[in-house]
Amino acid sequence: MLSFATGTRVFVATEPIDMRGSFDALAGAARRLGLEPSDGHLYFFLNRRRRLCRVLWFDGSGWILLSKRLERGTFELPAAGASGQVAVSASTLAMLLDGIALSAPRRRWYRGRAAS
Repeated sequence: MLSFATGTRVFVATEPIDMRGSFDALAGAARRLGLEPSDGHLYFFLNRRRRLCRVLWFDGSGWILLSKRLERGTFELPAAGASGQVAVSASTLAMLLDGIALSAPRRRWYRGRAAS
């Protein structure tokens, strides 16, 4: 399991990109969004059909590229502004990768009996 520092942010590109490229192409896509990919944050990209995602991360010693292809369904993007990217939390990234619909996520909290 990967673990990230507390201040690590996740940037989601809202426009699809060509997934034929690898590390350098994704780093260039992040730079075109006005971001610096070697800053230790994570960068999430989708292809046009939204069935393939890649996450780019620089851990200080080298680049890490995570890929996931869905067999059924599509990834859902969070709502974003006009900047072409949106910052989300690590828990939202986990929901994205798990295929949870971001439009109506629901947390279930355990509510035990009231203390007497």
